[in-house]
Amino acid sequence: MRHVPAKTLAPSSDVRDYLAAQEKKSLLRFLTCGSVDDGKSTLIGRLLSDTKQIFEDQLAALERDSRKHGTTGEDIDFALLVDGLEAEREQGITIDVAYRFFATPKRKFIVADTPGHEQYTRNMATGASTADLAIVLIDARQGVLRQTRRHSIIASLLGIRHIALAVNKIDLVDFDRVTFDRIVAEYRDFARDLGFESIAPIPMSARFGDNVSARSERMAWYQGPTLIEHLETVPVDSAAAGQPFRFPVQYVNRPNLDFRGFAGTVASGTVARGDEVVVAKSGRAARVKRIVAHGGDLQQAVAGQAVTLVLDEEVEVSRGNMLVQADARPQVADQFAANLVWFDEQALLPGRSYILRTETDQASATVTELKHRLNINDFSHEAAKSLEMNEVGVVNISTRTPLVFDAFAENRSTGAFILIDRITNATVGAGMIQHALRRAENIHWQSLDIDKRARADMKHQRPAVFWFTGLSGSGKSTIANLLEKKLAATGRHTYLLDGDNVRHGLNRDLGFTDADRVENIRRVAEVAKLMADAGLIVLVSFISPFRAERRLARELMAGGEFVEVFVDTPFEECARRDPKGLYARAMRGEIKNFTGVDSPYEPPENPEIRLETVGRTVEEMVDILDDWLAERDKAETQYESGGGI
Repeated sequence: MRHVPAKTLAPSSDVRDYLAAQEKKSLLRFLTCGSVDDGKSTLIGRLLSDTKQIFEDQLAALERDSRKHGTTGEDIDFALLVDGLEAEREQGITIDVAYRFFATPKRKFIVADTPGHEQYTRNMATGASTADLAIVLIDARQGVLRQTRRHSIIASLLGIRHIALAVNKIDLVDFDRVTFDRIVAEYRDFARDLGFESIAPIPMSARFGDNVSARSERMAWYQGPTLIEHLETVPVDSAAAGQPFRFPVQYVNRPNLDFRGFAGTVASGTVARGDEVVVAKSGRAARVKRIVAHGGDLQQAVAGQAVTLVLDEEVEVSRGNMLVQADARPQVADQFAANLVWFDEQALLPGRSYILRTETDQASATVTELKHRLNINDFSHEAAKSLEMNEVGVVNISTRTPLVFDAFAENRSTGAFILIDRITNATVGAGMIQHALRRAENIHWQSLDIDKRARADMKHQRPAVFWFTGLSGSGKSTIANLLEKKLAATGRHTYLLDGDNVRHGLNRDLGFTDADRVENIRRVAEVAKLMADAGLIVLVSFISPFRAERRLARELMAGGEFVEVFVDTPFEECARRDPKGLYARAMRGEIKNFTGVDSPYEPPENPEIRLETVGRTVEEMVDILDDWLAERDKAETQYESGGGI
């Protein structure tokens, strides 16, 4: 058979007109949220069907799937359109966030179908982070539930200002107006302090389409808009274009000596050729020489556009920094207050070190204070020492290096962050910055003429922090004490920080909960850092049961300065020794939160030195440590003299 080449046809004027019309339509991003089985996925399926977004083959497949997986008898189960995961279909719940696009003659839409189950609250927060409106579904039979309140609070914290209150399954209460009015009144009373600009209550049945895209003849008492009519007319948040110019730098593009540009996406505001901009962290000013985009240079760039900016001055800007409007700068600080939604199964512990990541920057961060937890029932503030999974709190955060940000209420792009666990790399929380702490403005580094190297040279030694970790009774303090004695005898300058001794003074206000243990190690690590800065060899003898806090201590020190010593003594041997009688009391239940009994110990994975104590004398182990220190000093001396290591 002879191959006939296909002809390339120019698009007809009708197609061009259609595409041009689509480009001019405004875009509304919204999400559906609420409790389990409120009908979120069914509603989205109905919206897609009513707006003609389902092809015939998809409809046929949906009919087949409805017979196999559906929960609506002989009717089409529209929820299966978006509950794509097999696990979701088997369990009848939404797990992941499903995004769908559809359009009407008046507007384009991107909808996020978010999970209703409490354990997937983090997925809901993901869907809410870019939405302009939230459809809060409520089962007319159930009313306002705990998860309804939780999702509404998170929507408020994440900057959503418009709520469509969809009282669904109204058919199952005989389209009763009294039930509808009662639910609306209860929700409005709960949400009065959440800052929503509009709450539009709509009675509907997503399954049968009542008041979704067509007005229901079975609810003549309702005179408001259908859901589609409301979505088509609610104001789209276009505030980003009117906000101050923010340009987080994602990449420095320098293909040759004649071109140096800063690539990224305009987060807010506009920028034009000739505009003066400022490097946020340094305050250096320059003017925009070129705005380079795909297809050629632009005169102006607006929020949402990906461009490369070329400046008329050679200023230092790297990823994590930001080019900003000269007369409306963001905040630059290393301490700030924030709202925090906690995602992880392990509770938030103030004092523990996490990685804080913004749109383009990251830094080591610590929650220095949990100011209060938000009660999701009445929005009241509750005292708390930790946040459990899916709880919301207000916290103070300190970062190792300053960050550039705006208050989240003023700019959602530059005011948001996530927290990442340093051990597992899992995202454990999402935050919305409120404001910089005043203390951050009042505290600055004081330049000192005598530095660590000068102090160490006066003592003729290199600083080190020997961090002894192990179970109670493993021999940490005994080994550290004898090592200090041996080092002192050879003229070394040392100090021993012992766990029990420190709790008589510096840490006498701390108990033995996980939160207190974290704070205990944080304080000791900071003290050890100061002592190493004084040029000392510091011996730290603490159980320090958690890897995260030992890693924090390591990162506080200079490279090669932190020496983790795992005093590896089996639990049975420690319990047999029981020098203070603590194991016996703990196993009788007289002592709570005792490491190794009812509180975990996380052994080091790659310590610099592992001391297996069974079958060895204390003197033998001290010799191992002394030899290790001598080898380190010898290697450093060779390196400094140019001899290599």
